[in-house]
Amino acid sequence: MAFRFVHTADIHLDSPLRSLALRNLELAELVGDASRQAFISIVDLCLEERVDALVIAGDLYDGDQTSMKTARFVATQIGRLHQAGIRVFKIRGNHDALSRISKQLVFPDSVTVFGGRAQSVLQTSGGLDVVFHGLSFTHSRAPESLLPKYPTARGGAVNIGIMHTSLAGSPGHDVYAPCSVADLHSHGFDYWALGHIHVRQVYPGARATVVMPGIPQGRDINEAGEKSTTLVTIRDDGAVEIEERLTSVVQFERLSVDLTGTIEWPQVVTRVRVALEQLRSHVRSRHALARVDLTGASPLSWQLIRDRDLLLAEAQQVAGQLGDTWIEKLDLDVVSPGTETVEDTADPIFELAASMRGDAASEAFRAEARAFIQKTVAELPAEGRDFAGKSEAELDIFLDRALARGIDQVTARLKAGASS
Repeated sequence: MAFRFVHTADIHLDSPLRSLALRNLELAELVGDASRQAFISIVDLCLEERVDALVIAGDLYDGDQTSMKTARFVATQIGRLHQAGIRVFKIRGNHDALSRISKQLVFPDSVTVFGGRAQSVLQTSGGLDVVFHGLSFTHSRAPESLLPKYPTARGGAVNIGIMHTSLAGSPGHDVYAPCSVADLHSHGFDYWALGHIHVRQVYPGARATVVMPGIPQGRDINEAGEKSTTLVTIRDDGAVEIEERLTSVVQFERLSVDLTGTIEWPQVVTRVRVALEQLRSHVRSRHALARVDLTGASPLSWQLIRDRDLLLAEAQQVAGQLGDTWIEKLDLDVVSPGTETVEDTADPIFELAASMRGDAASEAFRAEARAFIQKTVAELPAEGRDFAGKSEAELDIFLDRALARGIDQVTARLKAGASS
C-alpha cells in the first residue's frame, strides 16, 4: 500500500497587507483572509485524498502573533485532520520562531512539532516504513547549515527530511540555514520537504527528490501567479511521485494593456475589458487580482493622466461585471504620439514642463530627491522598504520613473485647466 502525504510551507497566517493600493475595504478583507482560506484548502485536500500525513516545512505563522483568533483557527483545522486519523509533522521556520502562539499551542498526539534538536519519527503503513526527520530553529536567524545536524538515513525505510532553508540563496529572502541541492541529494534521504523560498522549485535526482513547494497563497503583486502545494505518493517499492495542487484563493497578476492608436475614451475602456476577460479566462484561482499597466502612444495621454481616478473606476466596474475579479492598482505609462510641434514648444505649459525636466536632470536636485527617498524608506517598517528598489541602481530607476510621472501629472492638470 502506498504512503501519501501533502507537503506545504510558508503559509504565513495573518501576514500584514503590504500593498498601499488595497484601500478598498472589501478587497483588503479578501486578501487579508486569503492565507487562512488557503490553509483550509490544504486541509480539505488532505481529507479528500485521504492522505496519511500533512508536512508543514516552517512558517505557518508570520511572526510575533498574539491573536487567540489565530490560535483557535489553527486548532480547528488541526482538529479536522486529527479526527480523520491524519498525522501532522511540523517544523518551526524563522517566522515561527518569533511567534508566541507557536510555543503556546497544545496539539493532539497526532501532531509532531520537531524541536531544536533533530528528531526522527517512524510511521508504518501497509508494511512500508517511513521515517520523518525534522529540526526546528528556536531563533529567527540561522546563518549556518542545519544539514550536519540531521541523522543518516535509516536502512530499510523511506527517509523524509523536513527543513526550512534558503538553499544557496534567493532574491527577496534572508539567508537561512544555507545548503546546496547537491548536498541534500547526497545525504541519503529519499525526499526533502523544504520551506522558506516562496517560489515553487523541484529538484529531482537519482537518489532523492527535493521540493520547495512555494507559498500556497500570494500576499501581494510580488508573489503573483498560481500558488500550490505538493501531494507526494511513496509506492511500495520506495518510488516517489509528486503532484502539484492549486491552493491559492486570490491570484495576483500583472496585466499590460497597449493603448496605442486609441483616440476616444470608450476605446480605452474596451481594451481594458478585453484584457481583463482574457486574464479571467486563464486564472484558475477563485479570485483574480490585477495590477493594470496602461502603455503605448495615444492622443488621450494627457486626459488619461488627468482623469486617472475615473479610468480606475471604469476598470473596477468592468472587473466587477466579470465576477471575482479585482483591480489592485492602475499604472499609466502612456505618451502622446509623435513629437511636439512648434506651437507646442511655444506653449508656456510645455515650457514649464521642459524646465521641470531640466531641473529633474540636475545632480543637485537628484541628490536631494535621493536623500528624501532614503529618509522615507528608513522610517518605514521592514516589509515596506523595498518600494524604491534594493540597490543604488534600482533607486535611480525608481527616481527617474517617479520624476517623469510627476512632471506628466503636473503638465496634464495644467493643460486641463487651460482648456476648460
